[in-house]
Amino acid sequence: MHRLIAPLVLLLALIPVATQAQPEEKSGPFDELRMTTLGPVGPHQVWITALLARHSQLFDASSGLMLASLDSALGAFPKTPVFAATRNEYYVVEAKREWGHRGERTDFVTIYDATTLQAKGQIVIPIQIAESAGSLAYTALLDDNRTLALFSQIPNQKVSFVDLETRTFVGSIAIQGCAGIYATGARSFATLCGNGTMHHVKVDAEGNETGSATTTPFFEAVADPVMMNGVRLGDRWVFVSFLGEAHEVDFSQSPPVVTSWSMVSDGERKKGWRPGGRQLSAIHRELGRLYVLFHQGEAGSHKDPGPEVWVFDLASRERMARFELPNMDASAIEGMLGVEGGFSSWFLRRIIPASGADTVAVTQDAAPLLLVRNAFVPVLSVLDARSGAHVRDIHELGTFDTRLMVPQ
Repeated sequence: MHRLIAPLVLLLALIPVATQAQPEEKSGPFDELRMTTLGPVGPHQVWITALLARHSQLFDASSGLMLASLDSALGAFPKTPVFAATRNEYYVVEAKREWGHRGERTDFVTIYDATTLQAKGQIVIPIQIAESAGSLAYTALLDDNRTLALFSQIPNQKVSFVDLETRTFVGSIAIQGCAGIYATGARSFATLCGNGTMHHVKVDAEGNETGSATTTPFFEAVADPVMMNGVRLGDRWVFVSFLGEAHEVDFSQSPPVVTSWSMVSDGERKKGWRPGGRQLSAIHRELGRLYVLFHQGEAGSHKDPGPEVWVFDLASRERMARFELPNMDASAIEGMLGVEGGFSSWFLRRIIPASGADTVAVTQDAAPLLLVRNAFVPVLSVLDARSGAHVRDIHELGTFDTRLMVPQ
């Protein structure tokens, strides 16, 4: 039954409530919007990218206020803004067609000032960026904070490079049989390959390959593939498999070395516990903690939302905690009905099953917040990343919001 709750939330959003008493007016995330500058990028800011609304909204998770919104062109799935601190700029990869939804396609990178969010220019790129509703690992800013790497697969798989300093397209290299881009250095990246390996590539300032190395196979692409949602901790990238294996790939060595370990016990596996979601994992770099969404399911449920976040210490590779997630479905309906607290809230949270979360992110400060949401439920829940305590819910979001991105 819980699979029906998210569509029900969407339906209720379209139905006016005519018989309820008018609630006392209260402020919401949109009430204080005004034209202003943003100031420095804050530690608790988060971008939420909406597939249907075709925009990315910037929220302050500490206050719940929406700070800004950036629209995306109609020619491709919207991509989450990429932040470069050295130039205090955001970059959005977009595409447009000559006649709206048809005609010749032009792909480009739009440059925004991170303080005013005014567009500063565009960089036209002579390739077609790969398309996916999630678009995970399709763009990456390399560690020089200057080179933007872009994944494309028409007519073949390749990675292309844009110099953000000179605002020019640099060139492309082929990565046949591989997909995704994971930054590993000032001018290096890795990509996941269908034969169960990762290919590590170094390039020069002109985008020419200067060296490469490949890991030994560490996952079975059919029996137990890995999610494209890799998360980084220094020289290591961590990838989660469908069945709950964690694969740590260390790029400080050549060829890169892989260490694999299980996130589930035999007993938990028998009960059906496994990772799942669209953006299902996150890392707090300073704490060295890995956060992964988990649910009980069967084969093919790897995108299903989960009711829990499992927290792992990457030094010991042991689970530290299991956070039970708040009921975002009930919270969404509370917001639509204008009720908060009291018997109505208590009642709704007991009759409405929670569908869980399919997206997770964590802020990188000393008082980190864990951010979770379900793409079909217009609520972002904010938790204390250390204890799992529920801090607040942010309402009035869109639906089919498939990405969360913390700029810092």
